[in-house]
Amino acid sequence: MKIAIASDHAGLDLKNVVVEHLKGKGQAVDDLGTYTTQSVDYPDYAEKLGRAIQQGTAERGILICGSGVGACVAANKMPGIRAALCHDVYSAHQGVEHDDMNVLVLGGRVIGPMTAIELANAYLGAKFTGEERHVRRLGKIHSLEERFCDKGAGS
Repeated sequence: MKIAIASDHAGLDLKNVVVEHLKGKGQAVDDLGTYTTQSVDYPDYAEKLGRAIQQGTAERGILICGSGVGACVAANKMPGIRAALCHDVYSAHQGVEHDDMNVLVLGGRVIGPMTAIELANAYLGAKFTGEERHVRRLGKIHSLEERFCDKGAGS
């Protein structure tokens, strides 16, 4: 599975830890930046990561900013992106299993490196169940996108 990862300056250190861990496990990782501690805007990196998923160059993404909140809000503005801020293992895998979450969002100033690694492992190890109730609910989410999103926003 190809993973895209991105962060703003506040998530840089945690992003680097997660990238190193995933590459050490042989995971294909596309690091979309940022690469320095110079202040940058998290919506720009949420967009880079979201586009990678929309265009199929990544199957899933991990997005990190200071709290995780802003990056999560920004990512969820993009059609087809189902991002969730997770700071516990249950949410990290359940979000995939039930909601087909495709972006894990982390707070670089909220959790430590070991927790981030545990969350990334749980997220990447999970699979959407495909159970009827989850498929039905996901269909309703898609319907919301179709009704409220600009049709050209994802292209």
